Amino acid sequence: MKINKLIISLAFMIYFLPCYLFSQSYAGSEASVELMMLVDKPTAGLLKHGTYAVSGSFFQRGGILFGIYVGVFEPFTFGISYGGTDIIGHDVVHMNPLPGVLAKLRIFDEGAINPAIAVGFDSQGREPYMDADSLERYTIKSPGLFLVASKNYDLLGYLSLHCGINKTLETKDGDKDLNVFLGVEKSLGKDISVIFEYDFAFNDDNNNAAGKGNGYLNFGFRWSWGKGLVMGVNLKNITRNQNDIHFGNRTLQIDYTGSF
Repeated sequence: MKINKLIISLAFMIYFLPCYLFSQSYAGSEASVELMMLVDKPTAGLLKHGTYAVSGSFFQRGGILFGIYVGVFEPFTFGISYGGTDIIGHDVVHMNPLPGVLAKLRIFDEGAINPAIAVGFDSQGREPYMDADSLERYTIKSPGLFLVASKNYDLLGYLSLHCGINKTLETKDGDKDLNVFLGVEKSLGKDISVIFEYDFAFNDDNNNAAGKGNGYLNFGFRWSWGKGLVMGVNLKNITRNQNDIHFGNRTLQIDYTGSF
């Protein structure tokens, strides 16, 4: 329990520590860094060498997930994340069993016609961890191994299209299928972006899985507040692909991006 409290305290210190380094943003038409994540799924976007990002996701059951990511060199980004549920509230804190790890390598840069293509591994699922013996997975399974393509267009600001395939390692429910996901990001003015994501969830639709075969439709809103800070809200699982979802799941997102 002391270790959990120490980890939580360090995460808060890192996240809210005043930053005196050069800051950047990924939202709106004046974005200076690439979008790395849609809502739950990755893009081909990376952090440039010497750039870092700190993220915080706030979700149901008093859940918080913190992540720290670094552009190790130009085509490669690495990050770690950790969180749990009941961090906010009066109940006993339940931390995730393991930290999440992200490693992403861009193998092709975007050209006039061709999209950027990246491969990687992300072990961090989203929302509460389901620790029942028959599941042992996150509410939204981690991407695991993935291949993703992203293409940007100038259209009243920026329009970005994304598609990818992934193979999660969370397969104790018996669903080991390859998965497909799609996404769209559109800037609205210089400081705001909206995101649409559809996860087909082919790896979450068998008889033992939490999903019901509808896939996951997610919507995200991102607003740059300047100095590297981006605030966001998500409306997730609009398709009500799991039980006890009445009209999507609401989550909050806070991100900070800067450079050394």
